[in-house]
Amino acid sequence: MRKYGSYWGLTAVAGIGSLLGSGLIVGLASTVTVFQTGLNLTNGQVGIISGALTFAIAFGSIFGSRFADRVSIIGVFNWINFMYAIGALICVLSTGFPMLLLGVVVAGVASGTDLPVSLAVISRDAPNQEMASQMVASTQIFWQVGQFVSTGAAFIVSTMAITGGRIVFALFVVLAVILWIWRTLSMNMRRLHKAAAERIANRDGLVKATGKRMSVMDVLFHSANRKMYMRLFMAILIYYVFWNFIANTWGQFTTFVLVKAGASQTLSTGIGLGLHIAALFILGLYVTVAGSAKRNTWFGIGVVFAIVAMGGLAICGSESIALIVAFMLIWGVGSMLSGEAIYKVWTQESFPEEVRASIQGFINGISRFLCGLLAMVTPLLVLPGTIKTTMWGFVGVVVIFALAGISMIRAEKKYHMLDDTKKKKKSDTGSATQHS
Repeated sequence: MRKYGSYWGLTAVAGIGSLLGSGLIVGLASTVTVFQTGLNLTNGQVGIISGALTFAIAFGSIFGSRFADRVSIIGVFNWINFMYAIGALICVLSTGFPMLLLGVVVAGVASGTDLPVSLAVISRDAPNQEMASQMVASTQIFWQVGQFVSTGAAFIVSTMAITGGRIVFALFVVLAVILWIWRTLSMNMRRLHKAAAERIANRDGLVKATGKRMSVMDVLFHSANRKMYMRLFMAILIYYVFWNFIANTWGQFTTFVLVKAGASQTLSTGIGLGLHIAALFILGLYVTVAGSAKRNTWFGIGVVFAIVAMGGLAICGSESIALIVAFMLIWGVGSMLSGEAIYKVWTQESFPEEVRASIQGFINGISRFLCGLLAMVTPLLVLPGTIKTTMWGFVGVVVIFALAGISMIRAEKKYHMLDDTKKKKKSDTGSATQHS
């Protein structure tokens, strides 16, 4: 992160929020069985807890981000992880179903709120759009690290029954408290927020001399560029929802598929760790092109990899563990090049600063909600007897998100968004130098 100068800290504090978000999802998935045994939960209660987390994240994404836009995006950015720590601590101390459910919901709402708010703060504080795009893409590395850390921690404490589950969530408490202190007390963070506020105050934008703030509805339906914003919004929404159908399925059920195909729990977990490591390397390469037009070429390559992966699974099914792993690795490459990272960049580059958190929160929330509904039936869809048919359906899903992504790329060219990014980078070079 040294290339970001004094902005490396902003990337880190935003990225650790992403780490906590993915850690919560994977951590619960990895420890819910030990909580079930230790707290005498029924299978129905386990399902309620897992579903509640997905819907809590969706709620936080939609309503928490809107609250931040209306009240204080910096204030929410600084304090939201204190709320996360409280939720995780409740999970650590839980003695039964109601308490564990409460902790999961509190932490989930905080996690859902943090992601769009953190990305909006990066875009707000970064000195130019290219750096902002690279910083936003970098947070995806932290998201991947969160999955790796949670899986690894759960694996290490897997023989400690419910105590192991409590240790995993205690780790989340410690990280959330450290992040809360860092965001609220760092003098460097305060300087960056202040400098951004001064730039915004001197810039012609959507905040008029009267002090009137424009809402998401104003931007999409009443602004002079409403047709452009609506096209961008719909392209990103359709793209992310359909991409996430596949990503969420394999994020939650890779181990399930491998076990049903005959792999042991230890082997399945080890494979998952290996796939996370590979994803980190791919993301590290992608970040270097996130702010340039080259990302569109890589998007196309990623789509090809995704189609090959889903098509391969559709043909081979779960007949071979080795083939499942091979196609999962191919999907991992495709997902990193055409997935979450570029979605975050597109959203932050496409909309006015005042509504970025709300729009991204809405898209995140809708996607999470729909993925939660799909997850309820996914175990039936990826069994050895049904997986081939499901994967052919996923080939169609890839085609849909690819077409939406292409529509977004064409909109970038039509509205000269990448050209504007280059111009803005040049005009803001002096500002960036002052902080490096």
